[in-house]
Amino acid sequence: MSIIWYFDFISPFAWLQWPRIKELAQTHPVTLRPILFAGVLDRVGQKGPAEIPAKREFSYRYVLWRAQQTGQTLRFPPKHPFNPLAALRLCIAAGSDVRATDAIFEWIWGQGQVSDTIEALAPVAKQLGIADPAAAVADPAVKAQLKANFDAAMAENLFGVPTLSIDGRLFWGGDAHDFAMDYLRNPAMWDEAEMHRVATLPVGVSRL
Repeated sequence: MSIIWYFDFISPFAWLQWPRIKELAQTHPVTLRPILFAGVLDRVGQKGPAEIPAKREFSYRYVLWRAQQTGQTLRFPPKHPFNPLAALRLCIAAGSDVRATDAIFEWIWGQGQVSDTIEALAPVAKQLGIADPAAAVADPAVKAQLKANFDAAMAENLFGVPTLSIDGRLFWGGDAHDFAMDYLRNPAMWDEAEMHRVATLPVGVSRL
């Protein structure tokens, strides 16, 4: 099966799901695809949680609570939201593998460090063996790969991050991880009668 995890380092929800993605990657081949969440929001015409003041406050408290419940370290960076482009490009430059993704996530959400410039990410780049991080993130091939990741996400009709794509079936958010794992074990569940009925339910009223 094709298993792809779409994520952006800007998302604390992605950090919360990350341990389970690492666990999944130990038993299944998982493609890690960093993408720009802001681009997704622009494409689907939505605001992010941090762009709605009351939702922003709730979301921050909620992710902190969830981390406390599971014993996962979570330290917010000094400012949020922040520009994640440098982190996304650094991940791609380093191979978009588990090691690179883990190091960047740990820097941002495990340690709560600044990450909105490549200069701020210099310690992570050094850890990943990138001698000239500024040149690495400016590489046209790296920029092209980030765009290709985004285009792939849009081709799958992705609408948020983090999202697991399993053979083109989208499981949005860390709280859908168990749903995704059930599907992975039993893909036939997608074609059960009630699953099909609710997926094709007529729209009763629309605000548009």
